[in-house]
Amino acid sequence: MVEYSFAISLVGYVIGALGGLLIFIELFQVPNYLKYKPKLNRYDIELKPEEVQEYTIVGRIGALMIAIAFSLQFISMLI
Repeated sequence: MVEYSFAISLVGYVIGALGGLLIFIELFQVPNYLKYKPKLNRYDIELKPEEVQEYTIVGRIGALMIAIAFSLQFISMLI
């Protein structure tokens, strides 16, 4: 039977890996204020400060999952 600390550690690794994947996806998203115009072959920036979002829900969930993974690793070390 698997010890509890080892099982908690494995769960922490899995949650951390998924959170890291979500952060990776967050880094490669195109911002909503950047528009590509194929006819002119250029990018335009249409920036309205009240509409700009620095992070999406994907990045926030990924960061939360990484924080949970670190706390699970800490708990597994204490057990």
